[in-house]
Amino acid sequence: MTLSIEHLSVSSGEKKILDNVSLQLHKGEWFALVGQSGSGKSILSQSISQMLPPTLVAEGKINFNGENTLSLGRKRLKEIRGRKIAYIFQDYQGSFTPFRTIGAHFQEYQKVHGIKDKRVRKVKAIEALESVGLGEPFYKRYPFQLSGGQLQRASIALTLLLSPDLVIADEVTTALDSVSSHRILQLLMKKQQETGCTILFITHDWRHVRKYADRLAIMKEGEIVEFGNKHHILHNPQHEYTKQLLKAAPVLKEDEVEEGALANDLVIS
Repeated sequence: MTLSIEHLSVSSGEKKILDNVSLQLHKGEWFALVGQSGSGKSILSQSISQMLPPTLVAEGKINFNGENTLSLGRKRLKEIRGRKIAYIFQDYQGSFTPFRTIGAHFQEYQKVHGIKDKRVRKVKAIEALESVGLGEPFYKRYPFQLSGGQLQRASIALTLLLSPDLVIADEVTTALDSVSSHRILQLLMKKQQETGCTILFITHDWRHVRKYADRLAIMKEGEIVEFGNKHHILHNPQHEYTKQLLKAAPVLKEDEVEEGALANDLVIS
């Protein structure tokens, strides 16, 4: 088991944002956390590595590879973030400073995590960029010289550079059209298969849940109201809230995107 969340509550003063949340994520699985905006999904994900703002207080246990992350000190958290637990955010542009090259970001990321040889760092960076379909020339480019899709692929390459055990993808397709979303998720799935990482996929899009998730949980107002196998929940939801979400979702059928027409675009060497 990669991650076990036990009786997690997050409060802001007297107000509870998360209430007694418990979840288990298994090694190598794609676990979807589904719910409407404001349900607490992102707060839960930020709790995992103590990324909550200081106004929020977390209680409970979050066991990651045998350690309770809620009790870890700053030094240990710095070691874990990026190397063991990595985030892909909706605002992928925020991962890059405009006045530094893509290569400089990859260099700094590795240097922080103890890779001292500059030449080794460059080789690893170029290999990572090539793995998402971006060649060596992108190493020397600045973020503003990349398209939105290229920049998001670079963000994924940076996130997965050190082969983390857990990747938290927080609404990564929200601002993308259906074709771009499909490409990014295909890429993420490919990288998961290569590294064996666990993915916590935070979304409100049932189409992506249907296609990629192994298991899922439904959040409502800071509580888990239903969780389990994807097929069981899609075909036999038990909680009324889950039924409402499914009823309001787009028709759950195969992607409307023509796989054949996109084949050339989706091949990432």
